[in-house]
Amino acid sequence: MVDFGGWDMPLNYGSQIEEHHAVRRHAGVFDVSHMGVVDVHGARAREYLRQLLANDVARLTRPGKALYSCMLREDGGILDDLIVYFMDPHWYRVVVNAGTRASDLAWMREHAAAFAVEVRERSDLAMLAVQGPEARAHLAALLPPAQAQAALALPVFCGAELGAWFVARTGYTGEDGFEVVVPVAEVAALWNGLCAAGVAPCGLAARDTLRLEAGMNLYGSDMDTGNQPLESGLEWTIAFDPAERAFIGRPALESARAAGGGMKLVGLLLDDRAVMRSHQRVVTPAGEGSVTSGTFAPTLARSIALARVPAAAAAAGGIVQVEVRGRLLPARVVRPPFVRHGRVLVDA
Repeated sequence: MVDFGGWDMPLNYGSQIEEHHAVRRHAGVFDVSHMGVVDVHGARAREYLRQLLANDVARLTRPGKALYSCMLREDGGILDDLIVYFMDPHWYRVVVNAGTRASDLAWMREHAAAFAVEVRERSDLAMLAVQGPEARAHLAALLPPAQAQAALALPVFCGAELGAWFVARTGYTGEDGFEVVVPVAEVAALWNGLCAAGVAPCGLAARDTLRLEAGMNLYGSDMDTGNQPLESGLEWTIAFDPAERAFIGRPALESARAAGGGMKLVGLLLDDRAVMRSHQRVVTPAGEGSVTSGTFAPTLARSIALARVPAAAAAAGGIVQVEVRGRLLPARVVRPPFVRHGRVLVDA
């Protein structure tokens, strides 16, 4: 067990590697109740979130549709990355990270007053992530027939209320599956039912190798308040159009985009048998950078990493050097993700 955002979390339930492969090949379940579920209510909820977030919730036009976004400071630094669901015109559900939960709530409430919206933390709810090619079928088998049909009909990155449960076809592993928000009193039975059906219980270690193979950022490692989305591989999450939308951090991002250059987040593949880790130095012809996340990738059977390097060295196919245990080892720049839906997407 380790401390993670103030929660005691298991690194694994026996074997990190076996848990990783279970998700890639079959199904695994993660207890992600440490994530914060925050409901935003009010007649001006949409207007509020259009100012608060770098992505534009106006793009959400059907109930249950989800949007990934960063929440920024005025200087463009990333306060958190999150998912927001459009529930109805006066209700949005936001899922935030554990480590930033308290600061996120304070920031959201600070800006809520001007829009007369309620920001309500849902501490009465727990959340499980069921991930893998067989995950959706396993969860559906535990639901009444009508609800099972509705869950299986969900498009990717959409959610729906199914009785007291909220089921979303989202995740953090690069595989298909569901994230399920349930009343706290019901989460143990759900966990036990999934495990009894053969779904592998998975811990933090497998979650990290899976998300890194999928090229997904981890807050506090690949981004934080000292980084803007443009240097964190997250430009795609910024809605610069329409030009008149004045979201927090927009002037800083526009200045950075106009200036060009700077640093970029890239993927790295190491040919050596060593393992890249966070904070290791990356040497490029354009200057130095650093590894933000690195690990041994079980699906590829080699070391992979995300690294922040000078923009001039960020082109895929380029060669850089990573300092591992005092040695400079060659690594190839690639474009993440490394793996999605069980398929290797880089030339390993």
